[in-house]
Amino acid sequence: MAEVLEARRHQVLEKGRDDYILECGKASTAGSVSQRACVFCGSRVVLYPIADALHLIHGPIGCAAYTWDIRGSLSSGPELHRMSFSTDLRENDVIYGGEKKLYRALTELITGYKPKAAFVYCTCIIGLIGDDVEAICSRVSREQRIQVIPVHSEGFKGTKKDGYKAACEAAFKLTGKDSGSPVSPFSINILGEFNLAGETWIIKDYYRRMGIEVTSCLTGDGRVDEIGKAHRAKLNVVQCSGSMTNLAKMMQAQYGIPFIRVSYFGIEDMTQALYDVADFFEDADITARTQKLVKDEVSALLPRLAEYRKDLEGKKAAVYVGGSFKAFSMVKALRHLGMETVVVGSQTGSAEDYEYLKEITNRGTIICDDTNPLELSGFVLEKAADLLIGGVKERPIAYKMGIGFCDHNHERKEALAGYEGMFNFAKEIHASVTSPVWKYSPARIKAQAAQRRKSQ
Repeated sequence: MAEVLEARRHQVLEKGRDDYILECGKASTAGSVSQRACVFCGSRVVLYPIADALHLIHGPIGCAAYTWDIRGSLSSGPELHRMSFSTDLRENDVIYGGEKKLYRALTELITGYKPKAAFVYCTCIIGLIGDDVEAICSRVSREQRIQVIPVHSEGFKGTKKDGYKAACEAAFKLTGKDSGSPVSPFSINILGEFNLAGETWIIKDYYRRMGIEVTSCLTGDGRVDEIGKAHRAKLNVVQCSGSMTNLAKMMQAQYGIPFIRVSYFGIEDMTQALYDVADFFEDADITARTQKLVKDEVSALLPRLAEYRKDLEGKKAAVYVGGSFKAFSMVKALRHLGMETVVVGSQTGSAEDYEYLKEITNRGTIICDDTNPLELSGFVLEKAADLLIGGVKERPIAYKMGIGFCDHNHERKEALAGYEGMFNFAKEIHASVTSPVWKYSPARIKAQAAQRRKSQ
């Protein structure tokens, strides 16, 4: 296996060779250049798609620049979420405190933009200088008569996952506000779907055709008023378990709403997600409509995928994504295209998640937690992968290795969820893997020569 730092020895395994349980949930090893982001980034990407709320970053301007438009989240109405407001703290603010600046910024922005609610993101510097953000938010909330919610995402030793928890705690404060608006007895909330490239609209349409009402989506194309009545839905459907399970557990404890975990990627998992919701409601009409929806969508999709499979059969893929639930779906989706997953990993997977990856992958597959560019490059070369699926941080690795790339992170602009998304996924992979440009890549030429010598 490619070289791995000693401290990470048990965060990487090869199926069929190593029989230990993968270690995970650890702080990134110093010097490994982890692909993880900060606590603030984690909270920002979760709450960002609430489109009619004000999002104010209390900290240096660099924090706002780092996360500006970081989600490919679309809105069917307001676009306030795309404005990356910041208090732009400078040296004097660090010395004398930034509370007055925060108060002025909130007052001016709320007066000017009339948001339904406001989030104030506390960055690392706020934890150092000790601004009383809670007090400022409470004061402005009373004066402006809207919810002003501090998001405690000071970083230090925390990770993006800690930011998810901070975001869940902030979003939970929006729930339970509307007990009067009508809600269907067949109603759900979708948690962890962020409307990347309009995916929320695809999924909502499936549920509409089943006869299911989506009371709110947290947070894709989100609205403060819809979240206010989310506590009255009958079921929470958690798509991104890494970011939203905390919120689902809070709502279960407070409001008694059960939750299920699903994935909207790939044919198998998308279908299972629809059937799981139908099974929960135990209604014959909903079940019949679900069966018809699945039959219509799958029968139309499979012949279209067959054309791409002709060229992709036998190709190898490496997958490194944020949430392990996406990794599960990618392995299954790639099989539909005749491709084998030879490397797979995630940033936020649990030991149970990695055990499941062992079950669904072939012998010899490398499974890794919180990998870094050096390791990932070595695994790609060792396994002679033809494709890397990841995010914006992994793109340069693929191109340097001279292989195809598919962006499956939150910056993407192509819808990959649902049956329509499966077709887009296959189309993008086919275009990238079969591109003639790779035959001119020095890294690819060298790797192919090494493979030929090894086979001889």
